Amino acid sequence: MGAGALTCLMFVVIALNAIAAAAGLALFAVAIWVAADGYKLYPISGVSGKDDIFAAAWIAIFTGFAFFLTCIFGIFAALKRSRGFMMVYLIIMFIIFLFECASAITAATNRDYLVGNSNFVKKQMLQYYADSSTQGKQITQTWNRVMEQVECCGADGPADWFQYNSTFKQTFNSTYIWPLSCCKRLSTFEVEDKEGCKVGITIFSKGCFQYIESVLSRYTWAVSWYGFSVLILVFLTLVIAMIYYMQLE
Repeated sequence: MGAGALTCLMFVVIALNAIAAAAGLALFAVAIWVAADGYKLYPISGVSGKDDIFAAAWIAIFTGFAFFLTCIFGIFAALKRSRGFMMVYLIIMFIIFLFECASAITAATNRDYLVGNSNFVKKQMLQYYADSSTQGKQITQTWNRVMEQVECCGADGPADWFQYNSTFKQTFNSTYIWPLSCCKRLSTFEVEDKEGCKVGITIFSKGCFQYIESVLSRYTWAVSWYGFSVLILVFLTLVIAMIYYMQLE
């Protein structure tokens, strides 16, 4: 390859690494957003050990920042036209690439398990809501907040609370059919009508599963589908960088 063509290839490698570095920083940022769990739904997945979306987010935090640093090194290696530096760059990038593949695949598969249907979410709600254990308290607090803020009740609807056996039913069935968090609220956030709520007049009629599914899907998109797009860019960068490496003397 002529000197002019090699120089052009070098600038292509530099440009791709600059774009990949920016993409790596973006992946780093969205992974932090998922790991911070702004919607506070981690207990719903964590209580049963199916929290791989959040585990994948932590991997993506590492890989996103690692992509950024390695791409900066790749720019330096391309400018130096050093086969040794380029080899180190290619090896490190490939290792990070594998880690990010694991992160994206883990998030995608775990999302399908969590929100493939409402039964998983419903089962742990019925099992842990109103339970006195630490996990039970976390689930109770999470569901109360979701039901009050989203104005929903149960996973599929209010009927979940009396159609199935549950910890709440065993504890409060003589007083309430469903939690007070299912009751409509005044502007002061107090229950509008407790007696009306008991008989199903002033109660939220829709289920919460659609909201939970949408949040977990957003988390998955951030970690998995954006991660896959970064992987495609990095793969292209690696291919061009390998060609550049082979042309160096």
